Amino acid sequence: MNSPFPSPAAGPFGRRLKRERGAKVPVTVVTGFLGAGKTTLIKRFLASPEGQGTAVVVNEFGAAGIDDALLRASADETVLIGNGCMCCITRSDLQEALRRLVIERDRSEIPDFKRIVIETSGLADPSPILQTFATDRALGDTFHVDVVLTVVDAATGLDTLRRSAEARKQAILADRLVVTKTDIAGAADALSARLRALNASAEIVTAASGTLDPSRFTEPAALQRNAFVAEAEHSDGIGSFVLTDDKPMPWTAFAKAMDTLIALRGPDLLRVKGFLNIEDCKGPVLVQFVQHLAPPPVELEKWPDGDRTNRVVFITRGIEEKQVRELLNAVRAIL
Repeated sequence: MNSPFPSPAAGPFGRRLKRERGAKVPVTVVTGFLGAGKTTLIKRFLASPEGQGTAVVVNEFGAAGIDDALLRASADETVLIGNGCMCCITRSDLQEALRRLVIERDRSEIPDFKRIVIETSGLADPSPILQTFATDRALGDTFHVDVVLTVVDAATGLDTLRRSAEARKQAILADRLVVTKTDIAGAADALSARLRALNASAEIVTAASGTLDPSRFTEPAALQRNAFVAEAEHSDGIGSFVLTDDKPMPWTAFAKAMDTLIALRGPDLLRVKGFLNIEDCKGPVLVQFVQHLAPPPVELEKWPDGDRTNRVVFITRGIEEKQVRELLNAVRAIL
């Protein structure tokens, strides 16, 4: 039987990829509140074999670039973005920094790089960074966000999460949570429990004495199917849940439901990411949304864990799991 697609490597969403990012330059976003230990972790990553060939973009608070100076000797290239808060500057600063890195690399003005690490200010909201890659087609074709890694200080983290809405959002939007300074503060069971309540889908790892397995910077965190047994209740009106379904998903139904949700509540879709078992697709289809923005879906060559269950993690403001599920069911019924 002839294939309905141009080649065995192609599917309804284009060429199937072994990994989510394909041939794009992977990006690791490192965030975390002031003093959590971001720069120390990045510096040690850059000194590892896995960190070789990494360019670093630093968004630092204040006129003097201290973190930039500390990292400059360790990275192939660093770019300092001033003003210290991604939510307080236009995203064009980040776009211009990344474009400049590409241009200078192509001109052989700087060494070639195989990865970008973006260190945000401790006061930063990571959302605009994710929006940058979703809205800028040229950057989206060149770069891919692999990991959002949030660093939390074991000594002061609980108090910081209680006082700071920015710190809570950093934890909620993370793919991986790194607890630091346990060698000073001791066991961080209460902090880990709080982080799990804020973001049950993220992997939590410990970095004692500023040491972290370099693979935690480079390997995407796996989506956890049963991370949420119910909608998590957060302060700031932010909730998180996961939609699962064992049956293959009609792509049109999912796409139309998300179009409706974006039209009605786009600003409240903080982050959506997951795998879908789409009819006529061999591998999982990766979908992502940041508020009203939706990068093109990507079909992977195979399921990472053999589990073909639909699983999509939603991080939202004021949107309940029941509402999304009923919307999807209604669209499927109509179609």
